[in-house]
Amino acid sequence: MKEVRFFYVPDAAHQTALPDDEATHALRVLRLHEGDEMMLMDGIGNYYRAEVTLAHGHHCQYAIKETLPQEPQWQGHVHLAIAPTKMMDRMEWMLEKAVEVGVDEISFLDCQFSERSIVKMPRAEKIVIAATKQSHKAWLTTLHEMTPFDTFIRQQHPQRRYIAHCYEEVPRTYLFDELRQPSTEADALVLVGPEGDFSIDEVRRAVAAGFVSVHLGKSRLRTETAGLAAVMMMQLSKE
Repeated sequence: MKEVRFFYVPDAAHQTALPDDEATHALRVLRLHEGDEMMLMDGIGNYYRAEVTLAHGHHCQYAIKETLPQEPQWQGHVHLAIAPTKMMDRMEWMLEKAVEVGVDEISFLDCQFSERSIVKMPRAEKIVIAATKQSHKAWLTTLHEMTPFDTFIRQQHPQRRYIAHCYEEVPRTYLFDELRQPSTEADALVLVGPEGDFSIDEVRRAVAAGFVSVHLGKSRLRTETAGLAAVMMMQLSKE
């Protein structure tokens, strides 16, 4: 039996054709034909079982056969805020893996020691969409463009918010232990700094703003590894 393929179609219930890039993949790579079945995802919690009704040139039209609302795979809202690495391929790897593991929101931070101040959002969004389809997630991870660190920590955030860093002079607890503490708050946010870490003044300002000072274990992690570890801990704490 042919494997059912997933396609991302915003507002899929009110459309009749795949977006251009998805149509190209469906017709030229997967070679779908009229009558073939496919699964659509709208990124807001729904799957749609659909059938190809037209496969011609660059156009792939469909008819929805069944709407399949999905239940969330985890409780609460998982949010990672991270300073992008100088080598963007490392951050792209982290984006892909974090989406596969499960993250609701990713924000990019511009910090004092940041070595990258620009993120090409269209490319980042494509990576997130591809990982969403591959891992069969019904909700699309929200991405936010680069935000100055101080602007970000002044914004409204959940009660459970943490800043991960390596400064021993600022008391820290293990993030996973913190996340496992009983709480009525299911949402969680973790900040991860750039390759040179946050500045100690940034850490202190975050703590003053209500963030809990944490570490990610005994090993010193690269930024992209730390981001993925934080997402893993937020997910595992919900089991």
